[in-house]
Amino acid sequence: MSEEILVNVTSMETRVALIENGLLQEIYIERANKRGIVGNIYKGRVSKVMPGMQAAFIDLGLERTAFIHVNDVIDKKHNGNKDNNKERSIVELLYEGQTLIVQVTKDPLGSKGARLTTYVSIPARYLVLMPESNNIGVSLRIEDMEERERLKQLTEKILDKNDLAQKRGFILRTAADSADEEALESDMHFLLRLWQSIEEQLKSCKAPCCVYEDLPLSLRTIRDLTSSSVEKIYIDDQDTHQKACQFVHEFVPHLDGKITLYTGKCPLFDLYSVEDEIDRALQRKVFLKSGGYLIIDQTEAMTTIDVNTGAFIGHRNLEETTFKTNMEATSAIARQLRLRNLGGIIILDFIDMEDEEHQRQVLRNLVKRLESDYAKTKISGVSALGLVEMARKRTRESLENILCEPCVTCHGRRTLKTPETVCYEIFREIIRESTMYDNDTYMVLASESVLDRLLEEESVHVAEVESLTKKTIKFQVEPNYSQEQFDIILV
Repeated sequence: MSEEILVNVTSMETRVALIENGLLQEIYIERANKRGIVGNIYKGRVSKVMPGMQAAFIDLGLERTAFIHVNDVIDKKHNGNKDNNKERSIVELLYEGQTLIVQVTKDPLGSKGARLTTYVSIPARYLVLMPESNNIGVSLRIEDMEERERLKQLTEKILDKNDLAQKRGFILRTAADSADEEALESDMHFLLRLWQSIEEQLKSCKAPCCVYEDLPLSLRTIRDLTSSSVEKIYIDDQDTHQKACQFVHEFVPHLDGKITLYTGKCPLFDLYSVEDEIDRALQRKVFLKSGGYLIIDQTEAMTTIDVNTGAFIGHRNLEETTFKTNMEATSAIARQLRLRNLGGIIILDFIDMEDEEHQRQVLRNLVKRLESDYAKTKISGVSALGLVEMARKRTRESLENILCEPCVTCHGRRTLKTPETVCYEIFREIIRESTMYDNDTYMVLASESVLDRLLEEESVHVAEVESLTKKTIKFQVEPNYSQEQFDIILV
């Protein structure tokens, strides 16, 4: 399997696309005014303890207080063993006004605040440092037992040479597969220096405050998503390209030569049809090659995926038609879960199959297709109602929640792209047309909400696009346009 990573950078947002065998599999979006906080470490203050929920609210200095459950609070009296917390009350571990060192495990979602833990972990390329532990673990994705034992012994050897490291715990990441002693030792020293710096900040800062921010999306991608199958990493911004090259040279030297600055006239995402794939990923219906289709409904409680035969009538009998459609659907479902970043509880309504062997084959194929998913998944068997229940770990917002907002016209039953998203689409369209047509002025026709944002919050970016294209941009409100509609006229 060949992989390519595309990094599209503007002053408004950074977007990363993971391409496998020429097909978009995952999309990551980080906007300048809405950076994710997963992985950030804070010195927080307990604002409220709730014994009935066995949880507490923590003030991090953000818009909303964050949430921590008793199982995520270290009980230092019992050596930080999580199992002991199940029998203890939250009031025995936390009290109002207490300062607490916490790390964000889930971004704020909707009306919910961030999810926290006191089991701090800091990742590098090959290792994850766990300051409050002294154990050595190996990623479950490294299945070769000999390799797991080799990595564990190698880490113990490095620990024996470093007195400070002996008091810390480490997890060997999937990327550590086949790594040598020098690479692991370099990672360990980097993490220990970083933690020492964080500890110094913790002593001097006053709660609530942030003491450590994770890397920006472009560098996190290189740290977390790159594997031996990655052939190229294309970046379309020169400054980001330089930073990525420096990061790779220092921390991921085997990727030297794989990072390329993209300078083509055609936008990078257009070259790989990523924009079209993103638009399709916001649709409710997903068509299968056979003529069948999926219906994907995302709600706050869960996501449901319904499989239908559609226009596919098969060649033999109903059972065979059903089986083939369900088998094809497993591949589409696995891809859509990653592409849309659907998390939490997911209910799969496959077409009813009477043959139990067919049911087993469909489940096995689904599990196989999900092996390349970076998020943890758990799948149940087929229920008495013919449904398959599964859970996928959710740490960030879904693609729909990032790009869309509830539609005021239909009272939240469907969604619209936000004015911010439409503005950025307008910018990209203007840049695209500037390479195709030789004219001096563009007239943007759009809804009032979009033009208000262009003239106010995005005014700096409008000036940047004018400077980049050397064109004048004018605006005109079209009252009959919906929020997603816009036209660009050459004047």
